[in-house]
Amino acid sequence: MSAVDLAETAAGLPEAWSSRVLGMVGAACVKVLRMDGLPVEEESHGAAEALLVLDGRLELEVDGVPVSVGAGELFMVAAGTAHAVRPGSRGTLVIVELPDPVDGGPERSGGGH
Repeated sequence: MSAVDLAETAAGLPEAWSSRVLGMVGAACVKVLRMDGLPVEEESHGAAEALLVLDGRLELEVDGVPVSVGAGELFMVAAGTAHAVRPGSRGTLVIVELPDPVDGGPERSGGGH
């Protein structure tokens, strides 16, 4: 497999918050997406997920508390934790998540990420 330009891949997606699966690492799914400033409604998952901001900023609300994640920073969302994307999130985001224990498939976060 060759190297993947994450920013270019995210920029080429048909719409923001629509992710592209890059591959699997063990049971974990690695995805990239483009954030566009719009909010994404609150959700929670049966498994933890890692959110890595490559460029820009991810604005979250986690269990009712505002959290700002900048370029080069990683935020871990614990299993079962309510989280939503606040307005103003822009840039490129990599998500690493385990399959949803309920349906066995890769989890879909709000807005398709």
